[in-house]
Order: sequence, then structure tokens, then C-alpha cells
Amino acid sequence: MKIDSITLREVRMPLVKPFETSFGKTTNRRILLVELKAEGYTGWGECVAGEHPFFSDETIDTAWLVISQELAPALAAADPEHGGKCHQIFGNVRGHRMAKAALENAVWDAEAQMKEIPLSVLLGGVRETIPCGVSIGIQPTLEDLMREIEQSLAAGYQRIKLKCKPGWDVKVFEAVRNRWPDILLSCDANSAYRLRDSDHIASFDQFRLLMIEQPLWSDDFYFHSMLQKRLETPICLDESIRNRRDALAAIDMESCQIINIKNGRVGGFSEAIAVHNVAQERGIPVWCGGMLETGIGRAHNIALSSLENFTLPGDVSASSRYWAEDIIEPAVTVNAQGEIAVPDVAGRGYEVRADLIEQLTVRKEEIRALALA
Repeated sequence: MKIDSITLREVRMPLVKPFETSFGKTTNRRILLVELKAEGYTGWGECVAGEHPFFSDETIDTAWLVISQELAPALAAADPEHGGKCHQIFGNVRGHRMAKAALENAVWDAEAQMKEIPLSVLLGGVRETIPCGVSIGIQPTLEDLMREIEQSLAAGYQRIKLKCKPGWDVKVFEAVRNRWPDILLSCDANSAYRLRDSDHIASFDQFRLLMIEQPLWSDDFYFHSMLQKRLETPICLDESIRNRRDALAAIDMESCQIINIKNGRVGGFSEAIAVHNVAQERGIPVWCGGMLETGIGRAHNIALSSLENFTLPGDVSASSRYWAEDIIEPAVTVNAQGEIAVPDVAGRGYEVRADLIEQLTVRKEEIRALALA
């Protein structure tokens, strides 16, 4: 693949409503987009790093620096054979997985267009539809939360995930279970608890949760393994799983029974597929997590979720849950059965609204292959 140029853009988009987790509230998003031009085709990628180093140690600003100074020049000079080669091209740069994913996924997108096949097929996907859940942030009041859940269930979503933290957990789960005793319900702590909270976390078993996601430290396997032995409820690991090796370690240590695969968190499609495959080999179900993506990242998540072992409803919900106006067309929609159709056209399956992106752009930088010669 002969790369002509790589353009970085920062766009700014307000969320439809604030989204709060155990580490803070987000109302507006600064988003780094990658536009890769190669042989007459245009691939797009999205860096899911946040404004602050709270979920991970990356931010949009660190990603911009590393992409513009290290990763993009290396990629533009390499002429990758396909997306799976990016791991080798970026090998000298440690970490910065979200930055790497933005570029690698743009390569996969362009490659799918060149081969005239859907991105999902190029990745090895087998599903025509994917099951969808929603992640509901911490709300100002319990009444607000109940209203959010009611609306989500009415929209057809198959799984409700509640963000939680000390002080916003047991009473919330109890109220939800009393109202909806049979819904598929899970919680996500984003590392808000410690091992001293084990007795408290064990009390979550009474609520028949599908999973407890990342209750302890974001870089931990060992103490999660200790906690899992005390629980009937499966632990799902998110932040702890950075690559295939982490997945193997967590599975062998019995630290979790479910894995959340986030494309950006593991460094792009190649590593996401590797994590999926090793989990499938070991009988561990996976699902696709969300990072408040625009439609570009959302389209990539849909393609990834078409792989066989994505057996649990993911966080790939409709565009309208987050954006008044998305930067793709058509917008991502969820049907009455709580499913998203996997596109069957070449590439990502959604057109990028270049004019709207240009209007939203507040920062731009182009790296041209010829300038590196």
C-alpha cells in the first residue's frame, strides 16, 4: 500500500448529555481523527484517548505528539503490505496504543476498500448483526437513572450496564432489580474499589449481575484473581488487558471470566483480533467496549464485533445516544431487537461527512510521504 498522506485533525463535539464515571464527568469531547490517503482511497481512524489521563495514561495531546513525530512518519515511509504489518512498523515506540490504533485502523479501512470487501470480512467477522447494550453513567439522582434505563429498554437494548463507585452501587442495584427483576444487568467500576472492599463487592452477588467490570486496580491481575475466588458473579477485565499476553495471564490466573475488548486500548485491530482468538481458545467470552467514539470509531467497533467470540452485547450503541449530529452517514442505529446490522459494502460501511468534519476541526496537521523522501 503506497501511502500518499496522513492528516491529523482535532474536532470538538458536545455530548447530548454528560457522561459520568467513577473518575469524572465528560460533557464535551476533543477527538483526534486520522485521514489516510493511499492509491486513491481514503481510510479513517479515530484515537479514543481522552482529554485527561484518567482512563489511561494517554491523552489526545500525547497521541497527537507521538503520531505526528514518530508513528505517522514511520508508517508513511513503510508502505505497509496490510494493516497487520503496522505492529512491526511501530515496534520501536513503546506504549501509546491508542495512538497506534488510530493509524493502524485507518490502514485496515483503506485496505478493505482496495479489496472491495467489507471491513468486517477483512477482519474475519461472521455476523450479520451484533447485539447491543448501553452503558449508563452515574446520574444526579436515582430517579434520573431509572428514567434512563426505562428509555434504553424501550429502545430495545439487550443489556444495561451501570457505572458504579462506592456510594453509588448496592442501593442502586437493589432499586433497579426491584423494578426490572429479569433484565440483563451488569456494572462497571473503572477501578473504583480496593481489596479491602471485598466483602462489600461480594454483596453484589445477590443482584444476579452478568458481570462486575474492572472493580480493582487498572493494571492488576493478581488481586482480581483473589477477588474472583470470593465471587459468584464473573469479573470482567477491561483496563488490565492491553494485549494478547495480558489476556493469557489473566485467564491462566483465573482473574476474570469475561474480557472487554476495546480496539484503542489494545492498540488496534491486529491485537484486538489476537485477544479475541486467545479468549475463544480458552472458552472466555468477549464483548466490545465503547469510549464515547464518533461514528468513525463506532463503525470500526461494529466491524470488530462481528467476530465469532463476541457473544455478549457490547457498548456499540446508536449515534444518537451521544451526538446530536454524527460525522458519518447514515448514523448508526439500533433496531427494535437491540441489534445493529453489520454493513455489507466495501470498507467501514459508513460515509464520512468530510464537510462537517472540516467545520468542526480546530487543529490540523498533514504528513506527506513525499516530504519524507
